[in-house]
Amino acid sequence: MTAADTTHFLCTIEDGIARIALDRPERKNPLTFDSYAELRDWFRDLHYNDDIKAVIFASNGGNFSSGGDVHDIIGPLTRMNMKELLQFTRMTGDLVKAMINCGKPVIAAIDGICVGAGAIIAMASDLRIATPEAKVAFLFTRVGLAGCDMGACAILPRIIGQGRAAELLYTGRAMSADEGAAWGFHNRLVAADALEGEARKLAQQIAAGPNFGHMITKTMLAQEWSMSIEQAIEAEAQAQAICMQTGDFERAYRAFVAKEKPVFMGD
Repeated sequence: MTAADTTHFLCTIEDGIARIALDRPERKNPLTFDSYAELRDWFRDLHYNDDIKAVIFASNGGNFSSGGDVHDIIGPLTRMNMKELLQFTRMTGDLVKAMINCGKPVIAAIDGICVGAGAIIAMASDLRIATPEAKVAFLFTRVGLAGCDMGACAILPRIIGQGRAAELLYTGRAMSADEGAAWGFHNRLVAADALEGEARKLAQQIAAGPNFGHMITKTMLAQEWSMSIEQAIEAEAQAQAICMQTGDFERAYRAFVAKEKPVFMGD
């Protein structure tokens, strides 16, 4: 296992899987200006890193994230002018865009508190595994803001439905783990002591697959929401034709003929 050179969050890499986590467990892992920016840049660079096949965004100390730090972020925001505020909100949105466009499947492993911008990071992940203790809340109205933060009004309804998303975004109330599982926000619930293991098992399964194909899948999942059915079918025809030119497609065929399990190389 190797530790990546990050300053404002933890990052280790092993067998093509990056595990990242915020690192202020004594305060339930809030985000700061610096951690926002470093996470944005890390996910942007990830698009060009072929050594990493999947990402686990993990909890730390029994919690995922308490969102933007009250003292380090919210306080200073009250003293900024409009230009500075827009620079900040665009920067936080850029983190979500970087996660969506990083080309790698992202698994959120959620324990305990997952609120505010922490809930947005979980929402922007491709898959979410949670513990029964997980509490997810989009708290923006609780601090006098709108619920439409970092893409929440676009992405959350796609995951759990318009009415459920509207309730959470208007009220800021916590979605329980059971609700999250029933509504499709969480892919599954596991015991706290099994969370890391289950997330890694899923990441390993994904990392062992056709990684170029996974990148195309992630791209199409993001792009097809703004397409008509006809456009989506044509886009997928083009995408699949590209994948049929990869070595992994030929490897799968040869393995099938030989009655062996294919070993994918991502090319």
